[in-house]
Amino acid sequence: MARKTRARLEDIQAKNADQLKDELVKLKKEQFNLRFQAATGQLEKTARVSEVRRDIARVKTVMREKAQAGKA
Repeated sequence: MARKTRARLEDIQAKNADQLKDELVKLKKEQFNLRFQAATGQLEKTARVSEVRRDIARVKTVMREKAQAGKA
């Protein structure tokens, strides 16, 4: 599990600001769709909800780190 997380983080860190914004929009859309699937009882992979939530947090963290590095 830790390897997947590390690989995802490295992929996110390799992206530039525009790609990170696009990734964030994509993840937010997926989160929205997963919420609707859960509400209608169609959600099969319930763990995906928390994975997406954590990926959103990772993207936001990397965006903030890059913004802080740009100011320094």
